[in-house]
Amino acid sequence: MEAVAKLRNYPTSPRKMRLLADEIRGLDVEKAIAFLEFHPQHSSTPLRKLVLSAISNWKQKNENGDEAGLVVKTIFVDGARTIKRMRPAPQGRGYRVRKRSNHVTVIVDTKVIADKKSNN
Repeated sequence: MEAVAKLRNYPTSPRKMRLLADEIRGLDVEKAIAFLEFHPQHSSTPLRKLVLSAISNWKQKNENGDEAGLVVKTIFVDGARTIKRMRPAPQGRGYRVRKRSNHVTVIVDTKVIADKKSNN
């Protein structure tokens, strides 16, 4: 049984967050947490907390389940609200600055073993 965790309106551009999301997609949760813990990009900290939250949600659903076989089944990053600001520019003009944010959704699930499916 899968579990979901969501992070809403995090103030980083979706493009930067997708770089990290692509790295941990399909990994075991232990490897994903270790990867995010030591990654230098500032978006890795909230993403690590989000994966830990998804694991906690999975534990709530499966009280007697073993979390050792969990993988990051799905992770996707969507765009969220964009705050528009003005930056001073030459000759009395103003340049528009778009401060982007994103929504992240993580789904963790147990590994599906191909041998069990082929034997049935």
